[in-house]
Amino acid sequence: MPWGSQRRKQTDRQIRGSEGLYLVNGPPHFTESTVFPRESGKNCKAYTFSKDGTLFAWGNGERINVVNVTSKELLHSFDLPKAVCLEFSPKNTVLATWQPYTTSKDGAAGIPNLQLYDVKTGTCLKSFIQKKMQNWCPSWSEDETLCARNVNNEVHFFENNNFNTIANKLHLKKINDFVLSPGPQPYKVAVYVPGSKGAPSFVRLYQYPNFDGPHAALANKSFFKADKVTMLWNKKATAVLVIASTEVDKTGASYYGEQTLHYIATNGESAVVQLPKNGPIYDVAWNSSSTEFCAVYGFMPAKATIFNLKCDPVFDFGTGPRNAAYYSPHGHILVLAGFGNLRGQMEVWDVKNYKLISKPVASDSTYFAWCPDGEHILTATCAPRLRVNNGYKIWHYTGSVLHKYDVPSNAELWQVSWQPFLDGIFPEKAITYQAVPSDVPSEEPKVATAYRPPALRNKPVTNSKLHEDEPPQNMKPQPGNEKPLSKTALKNQRKHEAKKAAKQEAKSDKSPDMAPSPAPQNIPRNTVSHSTSGDPEIDKKIKNLKKKLKAIEQLKEQAATGKQLEKNQLEKIQKEKALLQELEDLELGI
Repeated sequence: MPWGSQRRKQTDRQIRGSEGLYLVNGPPHFTESTVFPRESGKNCKAYTFSKDGTLFAWGNGERINVVNVTSKELLHSFDLPKAVCLEFSPKNTVLATWQPYTTSKDGAAGIPNLQLYDVKTGTCLKSFIQKKMQNWCPSWSEDETLCARNVNNEVHFFENNNFNTIANKLHLKKINDFVLSPGPQPYKVAVYVPGSKGAPSFVRLYQYPNFDGPHAALANKSFFKADKVTMLWNKKATAVLVIASTEVDKTGASYYGEQTLHYIATNGESAVVQLPKNGPIYDVAWNSSSTEFCAVYGFMPAKATIFNLKCDPVFDFGTGPRNAAYYSPHGHILVLAGFGNLRGQMEVWDVKNYKLISKPVASDSTYFAWCPDGEHILTATCAPRLRVNNGYKIWHYTGSVLHKYDVPSNAELWQVSWQPFLDGIFPEKAITYQAVPSDVPSEEPKVATAYRPPALRNKPVTNSKLHEDEPPQNMKPQPGNEKPLSKTALKNQRKHEAKKAAKQEAKSDKSPDMAPSPAPQNIPRNTVSHSTSGDPEIDKKIKNLKKKLKAIEQLKEQAATGKQLEKNQLEKIQKEKALLQELEDLELGI
């Protein structure tokens, strides 16, 4: 089936590995595409789709080829045998390529290694020297009016893809990173400057092209404990989440260093997101609605919490084996997953109703991606992260495996990805909780049994957990409450309720026609009730009174045996009646 007719009905996947580069159609049907012939061999180093999925470029170790997915036409073939990175601009005007930077043996400067090609004509618009592979690609605004790249601690801005003239510069001392905002004008940019010589690190938000003057920044957030940061804009470009990380946790609590999460809004507001559990921040993801975000954090078992734009918790998913969060393209489904050194357990949640849909397990997965249709999920095990059991699976979010491919044992899978589509191509569908039918036989995940020493192998297994999992809970304020109660407030509330209940019980015992009988003075103190009032101060007083009364009983027993008591001991015995009355008053809540 030609790609042109497929694009309205189904999505495709591009696969790169030791078996070559090839395209697989589907869902709903999964067949290798005959339109795009398989590129055999192990020399394919990179490929990329355009943002709308209409163009496809790949390198075969000799040339970079660009094809039109719809018409199946080869548009260009560039002589770039060493290129390892490819990227299209948002409106398919420019193809950016990068190859490792090299210098000549005599120490002379190397040739430019970052090329920008006009997709329409195939001509090279501009070449730059870009030594580092990290952040190699220029950043475009969605309409391509603006393009920016970091050059020697400055951000250079180009307008309308005119790379011969620098239209603007943002200069701050030692700019380490920047991120352009998504969406239409006005364009905004977030910049990160690491701290030095005792000065804090900071992230600032600017609106292009207002960079000059002491009050030019829309917002500023400074912080210590930051060796690197990750900046995440929401879709509406109204706020940025900043994950600040240190390489080493000086407290020794974590191998992962130390992380903090900061919120910065373009209206000038900023805050530290308070995470209830200590430990690493594994992942943070914005919902496409731009009104909430999910954070996965804390020592294992990790917590996952949804926060609103006030950084207040909205829903807590409890604890579990997870280290990643993935919102669906429409934002109505959230997958919490534990990949890498975890077993691959996924929790699929309906985030409109906070209801669990399914809990599939994708063991040994190193890659996860939502299909643009918002219904299907791709998981894969790729080399070099894992060189055994390579392959991929296509899931429905209800937990059914619709398609599975295992790479032969002597081969490797390097990369797999969905063909992209623009927002709005696939409408949002109602969520279903019933697993969809599948022709792929279901597999029970292998459960690794814990090691048992020989002496215990013939004895009953005792179930024990190092940590009790916390259940999910809705953190939204209840009617009449402005905010959800904190742990301290809940504890105080319980104490108050217990005290109130004790008073009510005491009042009910004192009926008008039945006077309370005085407590007998000759009953041993160990028969006194050990009930608590709910107030720690009162409980402490009751405990001390019982201790004194017990000592008085012992003195009275000694006197009965004929032992001569000291004056202060006799005075203690005389206080017994007053102590009994005080104890009775405390226990009745008077």
